[in-house]
Amino acid sequence: MGYSWDLVALALVCLFFAVCFLQSGWDKVTDWKGNLEWLTGHFGQTPVKRLVPLLLLKVTFLELLSGAACLVSTVLIFVLGPWPAMPALCLAGLTLVVLFAGQRIAKDYAGAATLASYFLVAIVGVMIAVWASEPHPSSGLVETVPRAVPNLR
Repeated sequence: MGYSWDLVALALVCLFFAVCFLQSGWDKVTDWKGNLEWLTGHFGQTPVKRLVPLLLLKVTFLELLSGAACLVSTVLIFVLGPWPAMPALCLAGLTLVVLFAGQRIAKDYAGAATLASYFLVAIVGVMIAVWASEPHPSSGLVETVPRAVPNLR
């Protein structure tokens, strides 16, 4: 059975975020102390400086959840179609918005700009999922009988 290129592209976007978030989350789990130390300094002059340990825990959870959802979606796309990618990519987008907010709060504008490119990939992935969910003339799923058009006279 052949798969359409839109599903392949969608799976690649999901795989991209699976690698990105699982690696980042795993790094936070395995080097908690180092990450906490670095982030405490990074947010040292911000209103959230006392919340860094709690925020690190929440971000770690979000990254691992997003990565796992994207990894599972990478496989399910070829079994169930494009719809499993939607919640995974929306969760990835939410995770990126949280990370983006943190970078802006820390006034790390270069880091925030880098996250914007990741967010763009997530938006493109969502657009591919929407496009892949709709019938197209080449898919054979388009109605063969035209819809009735009301007389506008």
